[in-house]
Amino acid sequence: MIIGVPKEIKDHESRVGVTPAGVKALVEQGHKVLVEHDAGVLSAMPDDEYQAAGAEIVGSAHDVWRLSEMIVKVKEPVEKEYRHFREGLVLFTYLHLAPLTGLTDSLLASSVTGIAYETVRDRTGGLPLLTPMSEVAGRMSVQVGAAYLEKEHGGRGVLLGGVPGVAPGNVCIIGGGIVGTNAAKIALGMGAKVTLIDLNLNRLRELDDIFNGRVFTVASNSYNIERAVCEADLVIGGVLIPGAAAPKIVTRAMVEKMKRGAVIVDVAIDQGGCIETAHPTTHSNPSYEVNGVVHYCVTNMPAAVPNTSTLALTNATFPYVLKLARLGAKAAISEDKGIAEGVNTYNGVLTYAAVATAQNREWQPVTSLVS
Repeated sequence: MIIGVPKEIKDHESRVGVTPAGVKALVEQGHKVLVEHDAGVLSAMPDDEYQAAGAEIVGSAHDVWRLSEMIVKVKEPVEKEYRHFREGLVLFTYLHLAPLTGLTDSLLASSVTGIAYETVRDRTGGLPLLTPMSEVAGRMSVQVGAAYLEKEHGGRGVLLGGVPGVAPGNVCIIGGGIVGTNAAKIALGMGAKVTLIDLNLNRLRELDDIFNGRVFTVASNSYNIERAVCEADLVIGGVLIPGAAAPKIVTRAMVEKMKRGAVIVDVAIDQGGCIETAHPTTHSNPSYEVNGVVHYCVTNMPAAVPNTSTLALTNATFPYVLKLARLGAKAAISEDKGIAEGVNTYNGVLTYAAVATAQNREWQPVTSLVS
């Protein structure tokens, strides 16, 4: 198979879809890898390392897309990349289609097989390709929130860890999954008071054990959420429904009651956000204020640490890249139920129920299309 690795062009997106180590493994198995010039340079992976691993360096994104049978990316294509779509192309990347009707339209119109990292499942039902970036984003959310609490960024001027004689800052984390757990680790490490909210009482029991009672666990309902966010200096949104639009857990009315200069970091913004006042931002223009509350809603947070993020992501994605390259998309989808779960579009048909629900479209299971 010919695998293409284009340079990411989303705002300040500095990760890359395949590492030189991955190129070497693919080439050793008889595949051809086309890497766009400087695709990995911002992840500290220059062209000469790719060439040494056996890749062919290609000067333009147009040629990478045109010549490749499968494109391996990091982030969902932006509008200027839609022109590269064509029938028979396999696209393996984060897609986050639920809030992106334009991208969905284009993938369907061009009959691209779109396999989304965020909906691939493993044998336990987990989300192995979402987990590493959720770990990065969860840990980053506290770092970012701590910085935006500084007065120069519009924050309240609160040091999360406090000092002797001064109470620490309050961090409210909504969602006890991968993002929330990793955010709690960093917030506790910085000395903050941490409240973690989740619907699942068994998960709250697990988190109470994991953190040895140092995290205040709270059952999710509108009353508890309002109390927690109103007391918080930093609110982190980490709610996930795989492949679907995130539910609005924190309402505009709740935000209006928050402290002036408090900070919201909505990690769920890729799926539309779980804070009603949140809208997507970029690394170039990352924050804005609503009712005096600072909102940080960058859709590709892990791109700020591209070396770590690229290595963490490709550790997880690469076995799937190898299988898709070895078997071809149709056979891999037929053989591997986890990859089949990742397929969001196939030959002009929408194949993921949660996206169909979010966009009010018809859909069909991909298994009925490849059988």
